[in-house]
Amino acid sequence: MADLFEKFAKNRGSLGQYQDKAHGYFSFPKLEGQIANKMIFQGKERVIWSLNNYLGLANHPEVRKADADATANFGLAYPMGARLMSGNSTYHEQLENELAAFVSKPDAFLLNYGYQGCASIVDALCGRRDVIVYDAESHACIIDGLRMTTAHRYVFKHNDMEDFEKQMVRATKMIAETGGGILVITEGVFGMAGDQGKLKEICDLKSKFDFRLMVDDAHGFGTMGETGAGVGELQGCQDGIDIYFSTFAKSMASIGAFVAGSKDIINYFRYNLRSQIYAKTLPMPIVIGNLKRLELLRSQPQLKAKLWENALSLQSKLKEAGFDIGNTNSPVTPVYMHGGVMEAANLTVDMRENYNIFCSIVVYPVIPKGHIILRLIPSAVHTEEDIVETIEAFKAVKHKLDNKLYPNEIPNMS
Repeated sequence: MADLFEKFAKNRGSLGQYQDKAHGYFSFPKLEGQIANKMIFQGKERVIWSLNNYLGLANHPEVRKADADATANFGLAYPMGARLMSGNSTYHEQLENELAAFVSKPDAFLLNYGYQGCASIVDALCGRRDVIVYDAESHACIIDGLRMTTAHRYVFKHNDMEDFEKQMVRATKMIAETGGGILVITEGVFGMAGDQGKLKEICDLKSKFDFRLMVDDAHGFGTMGETGAGVGELQGCQDGIDIYFSTFAKSMASIGAFVAGSKDIINYFRYNLRSQIYAKTLPMPIVIGNLKRLELLRSQPQLKAKLWENALSLQSKLKEAGFDIGNTNSPVTPVYMHGGVMEAANLTVDMRENYNIFCSIVVYPVIPKGHIILRLIPSAVHTEEDIVETIEAFKAVKHKLDNKLYPNEIPNMS
């Protein structure tokens, strides 16, 4: 009989296998100082491209003041208990009402965390008679929700509308037998590649198929559309989105999330989302701080304008320099290169230590072997100087990568 833990000594998981050399540098790095375009990493100032602080609200003086005042007035404990039992407040309801109005939905419900909340929504919506049709590139929170549900599941190739229709035909046949319904799930902006989901095309197919549409717009909320109400607003199909989900962890630079939709479905969530019923409510400083963030998002359009000025400058300069940034049509900026895990590790060290550029790097097993993605997240607080400096660094490391100048071993930076 084996000890349950014994297997983990040899199998630490796809990412954990590198922990001895990666921890503290490639994984679990510590960024110090005020959240800004430049922060301290291992004692040196670097240009930071890894934070989803799209609008620069993380260190906005009005936000900092609202957070501090709310903490002084209420502390971090109030209100105590789960929202359903004793954790409700007028401020929680005010934030829900303002969020619903902002995304043009009748009602909204606050969630403690985006990942947890999204997975719980999928689980609560569908049962064994229902079918879920979802995009292959859906975020892990959606995939984990699918793992929990007993519904039938059909996946369509990423943003492939021909394959989407094929799966919808299958789903329609299935529910004819089971008597259930169909939930389609996609994203507003796909966080790895930066491309928008084909929300308008999917909504248009409601005249052909009978389904409800759920959209995870974590990267679109606050950054996309005329007012920042997301990709549905941008594509002119917000009314066709039945369940609109987003998080506060991106453009709001906070914590928590929300889901918006009809009053009937939101009331169903209030009484049936296990992740909220059995968890403590959002603390008052978070709620009041999010009210301030939403106010700034609505009242200061120059923040989104500056984000896009920086994003377009970064992306155009990368393309001019010959880099492949894929099909992004959002601020998310992936840079695609070719190389192995060891080359990627050395490239990352070179970028950070010799060029003072800190960005996220993605390699196998997250993506196929031989591929490297350097993922840049521009924000309203980045400068043109940051962008120019970064382009020059990318040119230098790509030259080394292409000419195989990086050693074939993982550096120990822990």
